[in-house]
Amino acid sequence: MDRKKILEEGLLEKYLLDELSAEERQQVGMAIDNDKGLKKQFELLEEDFEKMALENAIDPPTRVKMRLIEQLQGSNVKTMPKTWLYAAASLALLFLLSSFWMFNRWKSAELNFESLQNQTTVLQERLNALEENYLLTNQRLKTINGPQTIPLILHGNELVPNSRAVAYVNHENKMVVVNAQGLPELPENNTYQMWSDVDGEMINMGLLPTDQELITLKYIDKAESLNITIEPAGGNDHPTVEKLIAYVTL
Repeated sequence: MDRKKILEEGLLEKYLLDELSAEERQQVGMAIDNDKGLKKQFELLEEDFEKMALENAIDPPTRVKMRLIEQLQGSNVKTMPKTWLYAAASLALLFLLSSFWMFNRWKSAELNFESLQNQTTVLQERLNALEENYLLTNQRLKTINGPQTIPLILHGNELVPNSRAVAYVNHENKMVVVNAQGLPELPENNTYQMWSDVDGEMINMGLLPTDQELITLKYIDKAESLNITIEPAGGNDHPTVEKLIAYVTL
């Protein structure tokens, strides 16, 4: 068994906690014996466990300690065999390892719960976004299908032949929705922009991305025509007349 697998899967800790199968324990034990780096890390892990045991040890009350000394001094108690000392130490170490194992399991459960909370938050945000998109799309469809809505087709000229955009104008609700997917895709440094002609003045209505089915634009009162031009990416504050590609009168 290689070092990488042992370290990534925490097999040193499981080896110390006796959580491995007999075959895995034998493989990890051989790896520790043959790899000085692993052996040193395992020894450091043992030292950390011992330090944790000492740091978490509880001193007995003073009166208990004094009473035990009096009883030992007033009797012929023999020295406790080392076997019992080893047994007591083993039990203490086992308790410590069990506590460490439980602590790791608790931390793992806490991390999993936090991850689930984050996933729930992300899903809720996506659901809210979908709901907003649905409401917006539903509103646009109602506008398009309303009896007061006028559909206007803007055919492309020689700059973009065989192309078209459809504008849905509702003067009652003062709304303009445009489907620009019939226009050819432009390079990244260009974009389509729509303008309203009011008494000879071109007023910006907004950009026309071709990757969206319906785009809501600014409604302009008393517009005499709708015009589409090709502008630099991000739009322009005035229309580029020589790049007028489509228009329709109202």
